[in-house]
Amino acid sequence: MSRFSRVLVGCALCILAGNLSESVAQKPTAAPKHGVANAEAQELNHLLDAAQQAIDRQDYASAAQNYKDYLAKKPDDATVHYDLGYAYTALHEPADAKSEYEKAIALNPKLGPAYQNLGITLLPDDPAGALAALRKAAELLPTDARTKWLLGTALEENGNFAPAIDQFEAAKKLDANDSEILVSLGQALFRVGRDKEALAAFQDALALQPKGRVLAAAHLGLGRAAINQKQLEEGVSELATYLQVEPSDAAARIDRASALVDLGKEDEALAELDRAAEHGQEQLRALKLQIYWEKKRYDDALPVLQKAVALAPRDPDLLARLGRVYLQKKDYPNAVRCLAAAYNMNPSANDLLADAIEAEYLDKNYTEALAALDALSKREELPLGSWFMRAACYDNLGEAADALDAYQRFLQLNKDENSDMYFIATARSRVLARELQNKKQKKR
Repeated sequence: MSRFSRVLVGCALCILAGNLSESVAQKPTAAPKHGVANAEAQELNHLLDAAQQAIDRQDYASAAQNYKDYLAKKPDDATVHYDLGYAYTALHEPADAKSEYEKAIALNPKLGPAYQNLGITLLPDDPAGALAALRKAAELLPTDARTKWLLGTALEENGNFAPAIDQFEAAKKLDANDSEILVSLGQALFRVGRDKEALAAFQDALALQPKGRVLAAAHLGLGRAAINQKQLEEGVSELATYLQVEPSDAAARIDRASALVDLGKEDEALAELDRAAEHGQEQLRALKLQIYWEKKRYDDALPVLQKAVALAPRDPDLLARLGRVYLQKKDYPNAVRCLAAAYNMNPSANDLLADAIEAEYLDKNYTEALAALDALSKREELPLGSWFMRAACYDNLGEAADALDAYQRFLQLNKDENSDMYFIATARSRVLARELQNKKQKKR
């Protein structure tokens, strides 16, 4: 086994959740020994042996000390600088690791694994620097699948999605049985909207029976890609499997709840949202309110909106939603209060003005409703229902002539002769016409 062929699992760089889910820093194995011609050479060999044994038992602090003691006597050994960098990587000391990898590269510019580990070290905080290092690693290690995978990850982190996909595809050709490469390919394809191809990549990854975070990421990616492809049942199932492993992922719970709503499974969606509620995301609240509204569960929606408005009293959308819930609950004074406040914050919104008119009318504030109707009529052609409300407002205020004109306008526009409004308008028009005729005759 070559010096740089093994990969450490458990050092936990954990860079870029979803792409580098485990450490991929190249691990040193058996150290090349010096001849035994003298005591110094024997001491150096002993230090390398001790360091390797410490690496094997994951005692990275002891390994680092042995490597430092070695380098104090032989500072120009590029390989041992690389080994020390690896130990620092495992100890989560990236600055020291970076320094040692750079020393190794300076001493041996063709040491591909040093470029690779330097790229991994730089990736969280310096994606551009990581990209340069990993390009060089890929140049020196052209047949290594994991190096191409790392280069793809760096390209994706730098926003270069198409070249990243190319690198993931190249890595797949070199090693079609690496599930992590397939998951990264799926994630990149999904990110650029190539959902069908992403779905296939995730399915291929799962067929390899991965474990741990790679398995979870494959289920998550497959779930989201399936939902985007309108394969809702499969998507819901895959996300459920993922959430068994990552139960605190509120975003995934919201995605699953949305798909459940589309499947008409509102109660299951609400249960999913309740499990994510502790995270308090705005999207979650909005979806929950959507479900409540569609199910006409206004009593459930009301406290959610009241709390939201208390937290954001200057949000016209929240006030409007609260006002509409009050309307549905026939709490007209509160509906007027909320809708008027929302309209005052957003006076260009005609839909808010129309809702406020309805609230004023139902609260029997006929003068206020007429004033608002006048304002709306200057912006758009009044809809059929508004003409009925205008007529009823005049009627209730005792203004018979204006009421009759409005009822007649409503009847001209009305196409549904079986509606309650049609019967009321017809009856009131006859009554008002007689009343006005009687008044004229009395004046004579």
